[in-house]
This record gives sequence, structure tokens and C-alpha cells, in this order.
Amino acid sequence: MSDSQRTISVASPADFHVHLRQGELAKIVTKHVRQGGFSLAYVMPNLKPPVTNTEQALLYRAQLQAIDPAVEYLMTLYLSPELTPDEIRKAARAGIVGVKSYPRGVTTNSEGGIESYAAYYPVFGAMEEVGMVLNLHGEVPSSAATNTCVLNAEPAFLPHLRALHAAFPRLRIVLEHATTRAAVECVRSLGDTVACTITAHHLALTVDDWAGQPWHFCKPVAKYPDDRAALWAVVKEGHPRFFLGSDSAPHPAETKATAAPTQACAAGVYTSPILLPLVAHLLESFDALDKLEGFVSTHGRAFYGRPVSEGEKRVVLRRAPQRVVGIEGYGSGPTHVVPFWAGRAIGWEIAEEREEGA
Repeated sequence: MSDSQRTISVASPADFHVHLRQGELAKIVTKHVRQGGFSLAYVMPNLKPPVTNTEQALLYRAQLQAIDPAVEYLMTLYLSPELTPDEIRKAARAGIVGVKSYPRGVTTNSEGGIESYAAYYPVFGAMEEVGMVLNLHGEVPSSAATNTCVLNAEPAFLPHLRALHAAFPRLRIVLEHATTRAAVECVRSLGDTVACTITAHHLALTVDDWAGQPWHFCKPVAKYPDDRAALWAVVKEGHPRFFLGSDSAPHPAETKATAAPTQACAAGVYTSPILLPLVAHLLESFDALDKLEGFVSTHGRAFYGRPVSEGEKRVVLRRAPQRVVGIEGYGSGPTHVVPFWAGRAIGWEIAEEREEGA
């Protein structure tokens, strides 16, 4: 912090969980990674069809680079029955970084998700061997038989995380978008190869904020105030295995703003265009602004082996108490997206980028 607490400088922010979609929507939202202050994007593979092999991942990366070549895109594969140990080795040689696991049906485009991990143990063994990361959407499907719903699906998943870590202790695993105290405590209890992402919106929301408000509805849903307090505490501590993964998930406004008797609203919160100022604003609200650089850059980069290099730019934020996020959004028609926090003020804005050490 400098200039009497009016500016703050952050080394090369990195978002370790973002959805950039495809087609015309990708052309709108991919540019928002840089607009939101970030130079690295860890890209999710749940397209239609999902990204399940090396060729598809490399093609997708090329498409994103054509939209904005200034961002470093780290690519992932979708865990599916088609994925083999040989494909894992091929993907690693091509620079693909991780594999994302979606339990069947729990979130957007997860119809092809997994029902049991046992069948994938050979794949996980190959990932451990070549140094790829396993990214886990940490929920189990809702079931009346087990009394499972969106509010307890994450704690119900945690035994799977413990079992995977016990079976593959050298495999780097990331529990994505944690929302509960139980998840925080579980990850803290495990070894250095297990980390956890936290979103900006889960630092802001609780159950009351999304009940009846589709613009705040996402999966996993925000939980209780005590759960949010646990997220705040681990960020404020500066724990190195907890870092930002925005889970920024754009949906056309027409699918977010409306629901029908036979169709729910889309699940996802879109934060990319305002991400770094928003995170600064939220961390300051619980007295953790001094942990901003670790949370949005150095912790995640260290876990993924992508340290800030010489010559990379720092992003400078400055105070902007009257900056209100526009409600008009971006794009039009099927590409019209509206960001989280629309109509509300953020206390920070991006002032400039400058060379490391300048």
C-alpha cells in the first residue's frame, strides 16, 4: 500500500478457475480477463461438447489466444470415460495443466460427469506421474435417499477428497470454489499437495442473498454466515494453499433473469470484468487487504508452478469510492451478460499496469 493508503500494487494476478465459454459469447467474455486485472486464466473444459482430449484443448486455447493473446491460458481436460493414461501423458507433453472432475448433473454442462472415482484410478496415477493437477467440483448429487441437497452436498463430498489424497499423496489436488467451514478445515488438515480455491462472490454472499435472487445463484450455492466467516478467516490468515479461483461463469441475461415452471434460472455468477477491484473491495471489508497479492497471485502461482517472472507487469489499484458497476452489462441478445455487483459501488479501480520492479 502506498500514497496514504490510496493505491496498492499487485504482481501479475492469476485466476485459477474461469469459464470463457465458446463461440460468440467467448468473443465477449474472454477480453474481460484482462479488463478485470488478470494476466493468467485457468480455463474450465465444460463446453458443449466438453473438452476431453489434447487436440480439443489445444484448439480451444488457440481460439482464446485469437481473441486476446495477452493472457496466458492454462488448459484443462474434462474427466470422462474417454480419458486414458496415455491421453494424460500426451496432454502433459502438450502443456495441458489439469483435469476437471464434475459430479454428474451438479452444475452447468455436467451431464457427462462422473459417478464413481474408482474407475479413474489409472488416470489419476498417470496424472501423479506427469505432474498434472486434479481439479474437483466438490459436491455430490442431490438425493432424497441420502438427505443430500445443495446446502450439504459439499460436506458430503469431503470423504472422497480424503480418499483420493490418501490413494495418491503426490497428486496435486484442488478443491474448487469452497463454500463451507467443513471444506476449509478438511483442506487445512491434508498435505501440501491439496489446495483450495475461493471465489469472490462466496466471500460476499450467504444463503439469504441468493434465495429469490437469480443473479446471485450459482453452484455450489453460498452457505451460512459461519461458513463465509471461515472463508474470510483463512484468507485473512494468508494460508498459502487457499487462493482465488473466480469461477466466473457468464450466462446470457435472458437465462439468468428469468425462470419458468419447467425451467430453472442458469447457475453462475459473472465476475471477470470487475474481478481484481472487487476482490480488493471485499478483502478490505474484513481487514485482509494486506493479503491481496498472496490470494490473487503468489499463492496460486506457487501451487501451480507458475511463479511471477521478471518483466511481468504489476497491476496498480487506486481508491475509487464512487465507482458503481454498470447494470447495462456487455454484448446483446444471446451474448448479453451482466456482471456481479451491478448497480453497487466498488471502492477500488485499476489505475495502471507497470513493469515488475518499476
